[in-house]
Amino acid sequence: MEGILIALLIGLLIGVLAQILMGGSLGWVLSIVLGLVGGLLGGFIFRILGISFGGLLGQIFAGVVGACLLLFVVRLVKN
Repeated sequence: MEGILIALLIGLLIGVLAQILMGGSLGWVLSIVLGLVGGLLGGFIFRILGISFGGLLGQIFAGVVGACLLLFVVRLVKN
């Protein structure tokens, strides 16, 4: 249970950071979803590129990059 709570908090942090960088406001729940999906996407992209980050800060960086890419694609499709 503690691991899930930590993952949600980190997802929230990643989602909020991505929204600050890209602009916009989605609310708490969508920020968590954005952060979690962005974390998966960022980790996947960097793994394909052969780039690995160590530690929590590296994972947060990869997650923010993934979340920003996700926001960019969603806005492209939406417009």
